[in-house]
Parts: sequence; structure tokens; C-alpha cells
Amino acid sequence: MAHHKAAKKSIRQAEKRNESNRYYGKTTRNAIRKLRAAEPAEADKMLPDVLSMIDKLAKRNVIHKNKAGNLKSALMKKPVAAK
Repeated sequence: MAHHKAAKKSIRQAEKRNESNRYYGKTTRNAIRKLRAAEPAEADKMLPDVLSMIDKLAKRNVIHKNKAGNLKSALMKKPVAAK
């Protein structure tokens, strides 16, 4: 166990970041599920918000930038294919 104040502080910060990252990751995954299940007209409205959420996760290093690109690419194909 850590004995220095700085080490204890970094552990507290890591726990806070972990909780926050899990929340944003889960929220984004739920938004992706809703987008995939939505009707085409509704999906077109939701798409920019979901893409923005994915970009924010990649920027915060919650997910890898290549995974974000793959997700965005797959989501972009669905509403276009439905038209």
C-alpha cells in the first residue's frame, strides 16, 4: 500500500477518473445501441450526438482512436443504407 501523500492522492484521482470513464463509456454504448435500433429518420437526428460522444471518448483515451474510427464508420453506413 502507498505510504506517501502524493501516492495516495494519485490513487484517489485514478479512482475518480476510472468511475467517470466508466460512466461516459457506458452512456455512449447505450446511445450506440439506441441509434442502431432506431428508425432511419430518427437515427439521422441522433447520429451527430452519438458521433460526438465517440470522439470525446477517444480524446479522453477511454477508447482507442482506431476503435472510435471503426465505430463511427459502421454507424455512418447504417442510416445511409436505410435511405
